[in-house]
Amino acid sequence: MDRLSLRKNILQTRDRIPAAHRKQMSTTIHNLLLPHLSICKAGHIFIYVHFRSEVQTMDLIKQLLQKGCTVSVPLTLAKQSTLLPISIDNPEEQLIPGYYGIPEPTPAAVAASTGRCADIDTVIVPGSVFDARGGRLGYGGGFYDRFLSRDAPQAKRVALAYEAQMIATVPVEPHDQCMDYIITEKQIYNCQRSCHA
Repeated sequence: MDRLSLRKNILQTRDRIPAAHRKQMSTTIHNLLLPHLSICKAGHIFIYVHFRSEVQTMDLIKQLLQKGCTVSVPLTLAKQSTLLPISIDNPEEQLIPGYYGIPEPTPAAVAASTGRCADIDTVIVPGSVFDARGGRLGYGGGFYDRFLSRDAPQAKRVALAYEAQMIATVPVEPHDQCMDYIITEKQIYNCQRSCHA
């Protein structure tokens, strides 16, 4: 199956998961994530804000902030085809619909941000399709691939996904960035970026 069809089919499967089940699975994923990676000790975490049927992250963002982590979320710069990390400390007040309706930081949050790419320890990544070697397909825009390779190559890469998004082998291309870990409601995949090996 070609990449476009694969992405479409898996996203349709993800969309069919009932909302209450997605919320429950997201909580399970958070509970696996935090102790396994000791992520609350990281200095600066860049994390997506969930949209539509993605693994939910709002509760996770709040937990990280409560534990004293610096949390940045993406501001999409469409013309530059890149993501800008914006630090937040109150997601309920500092996020509004942005690029394609995805929650993004308010102008006031952008102006006050102290987020810097060089300080990011961990990037928590969304996506459409994954495999156990760390292969990932995003949504087709390449924003996270560029951000990981160019702006935060030093950061650990952690993808959150439902088990329904896992397949045997993702057809990766040279520009696709591999994950260090993928965490689903079933297990933790320790990949260490082996998908190009």
